[in-house]
Amino acid sequence: MRVIEVTQFGGPEVLALREAPDPVPGPGEAVVDVAIADVLWVETKIRSGDGKPYFDHEPPYRAGVGVAGTVAATGAGVDPAWRGRRVVTGTGAHGGYVERALVPVDGLVPVPDELSLTDAAALLHDGTTAIAVADLVAIKPGDKVLVTAAGGGLGALLVQLAHAAGAYVVAAARGSAKLDRILRLGADATVDYSKPDWIERVRAAAGSLDVVLDGAGGEYGRAAFDLVAPGGRVCAYGTPAGEFAVPDPDVAAARRITVTGIQDVQLTPEQFRERLGRALAAAAAGRVTPLVGQVYPLERAAEAHAAIEKRAVTGKTLLSV
Repeated sequence: MRVIEVTQFGGPEVLALREAPDPVPGPGEAVVDVAIADVLWVETKIRSGDGKPYFDHEPPYRAGVGVAGTVAATGAGVDPAWRGRRVVTGTGAHGGYVERALVPVDGLVPVPDELSLTDAAALLHDGTTAIAVADLVAIKPGDKVLVTAAGGGLGALLVQLAHAAGAYVVAAARGSAKLDRILRLGADATVDYSKPDWIERVRAAAGSLDVVLDGAGGEYGRAAFDLVAPGGRVCAYGTPAGEFAVPDPDVAAARRITVTGIQDVQLTPEQFRERLGRALAAAAAGRVTPLVGQVYPLERAAEAHAAIEKRAVTGKTLLSV
């Protein structure tokens, strides 16, 4: 089978197409014929070597963290009824940029009939995190909410969840193409944060904010914090603009602002599957729509990483296998 391997730390060019033996499932395992592989921004940081303080990957390793596809084989002790079922699952150390993924059967989550495998893959991590963040922040009807990095896969889902909760939602992203798509997904106002007056535009649209969902980090998250009303909530979960924009604890405490971050949405396997199931159900029912921006063939994984790093993508980036 074909796999994508990270041969050494470096630029996207270190992603190499390789041939490998087909996996054979052992006890408690299944083999999934992969249709779509998930691609995460954090994977580009790990591949570059910038993730070494936080991740233990050492080249050569197989890239990828999750897939959607059809169960092709099962190992000893696994219910044979899984065979032929459409599923979505994380892939762990075995990698996800592969034609056939070897996975623990207890990580398999069935895909509803109403949902495509493409949408299921798009929800695997972004949908799970979006549900977890929404649970954590507890958006209420009438809240004024700013979502930064709203043009990404996670941001687009949070815009929809906040809108569904009855909030007034301002979506901040870069460029008119992203903003037009987010507006159609339920944002009440959009702001291009590549413009120097973007904070003033947020203030004009919403005034002071009850909630900031910061998927951008860096200067964007720090600037947004100043708009939060006393008693508001901030969740700083993203770093594409540099680092997590966690406010000064003393300043936040003085303004009675509740601050949470990515550390507060680290889920157990059971919690992950439960929230993923809720995300899949919401999409199957039409309550949310994953924003899939681009799908690259497996052999062009390097192009997918390069586009993400250049911030030249809209919504979710996936690989077709």
